[in-house]
Amino acid sequence: MLVPVEYKEVRKWVRVSKKEDVYDYSEFITEILTKFGLPKETHVDLKDSSGIDVDSDIFDELVKSSQVSFVVSTEESSVLCMSSDERQSSSESSFCSEESASSGSTLILESTKARRRQLIDGPVDLTTARDIVKVALHSKPGGDQIFQEYHKTSGLSDGTRRKMVNILVADMVEGHGRIPPVNVRISYALGIITLFPHLKDLDSVNGYEHYYDPQSGSGYLAWRLKTVQRNSASEGKSGSTSSYKGGPKTHREMPVCGEQLSGDECKEAMSLMNHSPDKTVVKDKMKATFKHRQKLVHDPEKTSVILDLFPRFLDTTGLVAQDFTLLFGEEVSGRFLAKWPTIFKPKIIADCKTIPSNSHVDDLLALAFQESDHGWHSDLACILLLLHLLPPTSKGKKMGKISASEAEDRLVKFMRVGMSMVAFLEKSGSAQPYLLCVGEKKNSIHNYYIILDQRAVPCEAKTAVAAFDELFKAHFVFAVSYDEALNNFFTFIQTTVYGIDVGKAKESPRVKEIRVRLLRRDL
Repeated sequence: MLVPVEYKEVRKWVRVSKKEDVYDYSEFITEILTKFGLPKETHVDLKDSSGIDVDSDIFDELVKSSQVSFVVSTEESSVLCMSSDERQSSSESSFCSEESASSGSTLILESTKARRRQLIDGPVDLTTARDIVKVALHSKPGGDQIFQEYHKTSGLSDGTRRKMVNILVADMVEGHGRIPPVNVRISYALGIITLFPHLKDLDSVNGYEHYYDPQSGSGYLAWRLKTVQRNSASEGKSGSTSSYKGGPKTHREMPVCGEQLSGDECKEAMSLMNHSPDKTVVKDKMKATFKHRQKLVHDPEKTSVILDLFPRFLDTTGLVAQDFTLLFGEEVSGRFLAKWPTIFKPKIIADCKTIPSNSHVDDLLALAFQESDHGWHSDLACILLLLHLLPPTSKGKKMGKISASEAEDRLVKFMRVGMSMVAFLEKSGSAQPYLLCVGEKKNSIHNYYIILDQRAVPCEAKTAVAAFDELFKAHFVFAVSYDEALNNFFTFIQTTVYGIDVGKAKESPRVKEIRVRLLRRDL
């Protein structure tokens, strides 16, 4: 066990050695003298924080009993303070100051466990949080490898991150039991991003929510804790409630978007555009009925018939993009096309080289670099690579675990030119929106469609990236939730690329981790 030691305002870590599972008193005293360069013949008096002498025969029992602290004096009137309970810090400070007034050399020892105790009682400072994590990692097998990888890459691979979390949770449970207080969990999460600043999520409120989020009870530390203490029903219930909001089905304040029709005028406009061959008229009337349409898509009784009420979605391109722009504005609407090619695509390709290799990922990486006659266009291949960085997670009995490769079929499908659209859609049977690519082969697409409730909404786009942009926007235009298997994937696109509902949308730790890795990655 390591304890921080302070001698004349200089702090160092001092090891308390064990011999045959017993903390060795004489070795502890010798280690103190060695660390601070004191003469080996120096006489040391060891007391507890209340001034009671601690003899060698009770040293081991006292160390093991709780968050114990000691007072050591190197002269008759000098003492060193090491408190057993940080909640008594004020009285102990008084005791130390009185005893130290006549001392020429004061040594302050505070055990790691004592500092852990401090975490329970209130917010902890960055230094303490960092030191708790640092000591835990250095004192466990494999911990040094974590530091080595971080210093080499300014990040952690998935396997190394899991190792770090396992070590820290074991340390947390050792010091605070199987259900550590929330403050303790926060402190460990804070310690991680303080010790390893490149792991901080700049788009989160505190930066550590992917390790522990007190608002939802989620995060890598929380998940590992639940694995360790599966028999604790109370822990399973603690994360069941959340105040997170945000996503395609969220009711939003309607922006100012020109004259909006209501009542009979709205009905007349809907009738006119449904029969007009003029695309300009259709777009103008769709714009004038935007607020009415938004009310309908959020009405559980009307949302399923929205394409019947507004059938021009089925034969007029550009209407999905127009509604999305009315909802969020031109700047937000253009973010994906502006950021994807230069910021995200190269970083996703680079990061996918670090994930466990399989033939399918290797094929996608090859396509992302160079197009082939037997695969998707490079841009679409890169979008699918992101899905492998954010694979599906099983959530109870509703959705069994599926692979990222299987989830691809829920995101994009291919139909060869000449096939019956009706027959294809009947066979596909997917309820959530997906992108249908129609062409002679996968890297030669003629037209793109958004499939919603087995009906084809034509895309204005002629490229895979622009078509995917429309697919994402369709979720918000029609207020349709993400496919459960694609939730992490689309949430990342929503918050990290488009910047929608940042800090409001519920993000899994994996989404936050991938954001940190990609945005901090230097090519």
